[in-house]
Amino acid sequence: MRHKERYEKVMAWFQENMPVAETELHYTNAYELLVAVILSAQCTDKRVNMITPPLLRDFPTPEALAATTPEVIFEYIRSVSYPNSKARHLAGMAKMLVEQFNSEVPDNLEDLIKLPGVGRKTANVIRSVVFNKAAMAVDTHVFRVSNRIGLTNNSKTPLATEKELVKNIPEEQIATAHHWLILHGRYVCQARNPHCDKCGLQMMCNYYCDACKVGKTKEENNRIIAKKRKK
Repeated sequence: MRHKERYEKVMAWFQENMPVAETELHYTNAYELLVAVILSAQCTDKRVNMITPPLLRDFPTPEALAATTPEVIFEYIRSVSYPNSKARHLAGMAKMLVEQFNSEVPDNLEDLIKLPGVGRKTANVIRSVVFNKAAMAVDTHVFRVSNRIGLTNNSKTPLATEKELVKNIPEEQIATAHHWLILHGRYVCQARNPHCDKCGLQMMCNYYCDACKVGKTKEENNRIIAKKRKK
């Protein structure tokens, strides 16, 4: 299958089967989403959504968060991964928003990545979700799914994956495609136990179709996939 054709078919499948795709993090404004995305690094959205209500209730603005300390923030977020570093990041992020950005979350990559705890992926989430920019945030799900399906040619880094996806996905679909790939990776194309038998992208997927190319049956394909998981 030609590269362009693969993209067209994959995007069409997602459009038909997942017309509504959005972040599973709970938020009401840019500041709240920024807090949630910083907390979500190597942590589940479900866990973050349990933590943010009391944190944002007591620190509803950048000014309020900037006025407290990492030690206080730690008590609210202690059940997330890496709570010590994330507490420092949140405190530093809030202070920088207040001191350098008039308490407003910036909408451009260059300013966002200046904030403590904000890398390129987090910045692109904010740009895409809050500001409707054509930004592709590449997390572990997007990285894995893109390579498995064949949207990327075995990209070695998230940045390489981001560039290839942005180059080939229509601009108006990029923000939604980010969520399509994340949700597909989270619930279907999982890292250790991909549900290939339930996936509607089977015949477009390099990971699955290695066997299809030599005329294997679906049952034989599934056995080959099971062997791949064990390697």
